[in-house]
Amino acid sequence: MSDIEGVYEDLEADVSLEEFREAVEQKVEQMGGLADEETAAMLIAHEIGESEVGGIADIEPGMEEAKFVAKVISIGEKRTFERDGEDEDGQVVNVEVADETGSVRAAFWDDHAEAAIGELEEGQVLRIKGRPKEGFSGVEVSVDDVEPDDDTEVEVQVSDTYAIEDLSLGLSNVNLVGLLLDTDSVRTFDRDDGSEGKVSNLVLGDSTGRIRVTLWDERADLATELEAGTTVEVVDGYVKERDGQLELHVGNRGAVEEVDEEVEYVPESTPIEDVEIGQTVDLAGVVRSADPKRTFDRDDGSEGQVRNVRVQDATDDIRVALWGEKADIDIGPGDEVALGDVEIQDGWQDDLEASAGWQSTVTVLESDSGAAGEGEADGSSDENAGLSAFAGDGSAAEETAADGTGTADSTGDGESGDAAAETAAADGAAVESGEPADGEELEFTGVVVQAGSPVVLDDGETTMSVATDVDVGLGEEVTARGVVRDGRLEANDVF
Repeated sequence: MSDIEGVYEDLEADVSLEEFREAVEQKVEQMGGLADEETAAMLIAHEIGESEVGGIADIEPGMEEAKFVAKVISIGEKRTFERDGEDEDGQVVNVEVADETGSVRAAFWDDHAEAAIGELEEGQVLRIKGRPKEGFSGVEVSVDDVEPDDDTEVEVQVSDTYAIEDLSLGLSNVNLVGLLLDTDSVRTFDRDDGSEGKVSNLVLGDSTGRIRVTLWDERADLATELEAGTTVEVVDGYVKERDGQLELHVGNRGAVEEVDEEVEYVPESTPIEDVEIGQTVDLAGVVRSADPKRTFDRDDGSEGQVRNVRVQDATDDIRVALWGEKADIDIGPGDEVALGDVEIQDGWQDDLEASAGWQSTVTVLESDSGAAGEGEADGSSDENAGLSAFAGDGSAAEETAADGTGTADSTGDGESGDAAAETAAADGAAVESGEPADGEELEFTGVVVQAGSPVVLDDGETTMSVATDVDVGLGEEVTARGVVRDGRLEANDVF
């Protein structure tokens, strides 16, 4: 066995012995006698090993060359262009290819472009060798060599319309229909060339998940034109990654349009009793109380705003801080909400708190229980989602919805009927089961979660509306003593 054959036997790459011998001979000649056949063979084996990738997800712009097997997802139109200093025009065809790990745009140039139009078919498996680079919509591969591979199976979806769970990094020409869960304001920024750009965000959901959609420049204004709760279709989007999460981007070539379709979105939420500091989770539940919006000055002189609400599910409750524009969301006691990507932090008096920032999603759902919030007194239900969608089997939330009762506490008991909703809307909080009798003398200690008139106290299990002229601040722990009238504590003493 020759030295070349010995190195070749240890090579884990799809290249013939003949091709390997030719590469070794070229390397020996290239090095001008500084390397013998065995050394050259080892160098070639190393180069081949470096260029073979385990999957499309491993392709990076810094690579000199990448070899991989992938299935054709879509074939673009042939475009011609003028080359500097040359009489003959160039031509290129962009082909979307994918494997089990992701997808990438492959640029077929000149003769390869002609072959792509005349010979390629969607669903065909190709063996590709090319040079990766950073393109407009992520990593692209400029194809140097390509050949069909009819013997290899590549399990990927070939589809005109995708579900959220089917999206992968690098995928382009994406059409997707989803329920619009949240919208954002339009932000401007300065580009390196001095021009001004615009960007905004949407959040879409379908039966398979949820994804943030980033709209650029001419498409950014769509965020102010579309309304949450409608069904929209993204046309010609492309998938990128940000902070470890996939995002669907839409540039001037793409579009987002409202469509007359029903899309089911079932949020998967973490039980509140299971959350821990440092987690980013999805929560769902009923709003028990809502504080007034507060403004504050940032270190840079700008003004910020925040609003605290307390949300309860069948297991526990938690204070949620709504920051920025989310503080303006019309939300009140009795409303059912789905909270996406909220961060669990250490809150007041070592109590856990959920923070809903710009990356979070706050979706107000229609109530199934009849205890609708302000502006939802008719109790109409949303076809796409309700609180029952994210409550577990046999949970207190489901029992509450089935019985027509109001907000459930952690024991599964609750106030009944429309009276609870009216009390919650009027007082800013729902008084839970075990409510004291009218005329009963009561002493109640809790943290101020709503200041003003009335004051609302929360002891971690129950909220209590308190009528008092005493000036108290949010977050203070106070004790109120007085007589209960119509579900409200008329305080004689507050200390």
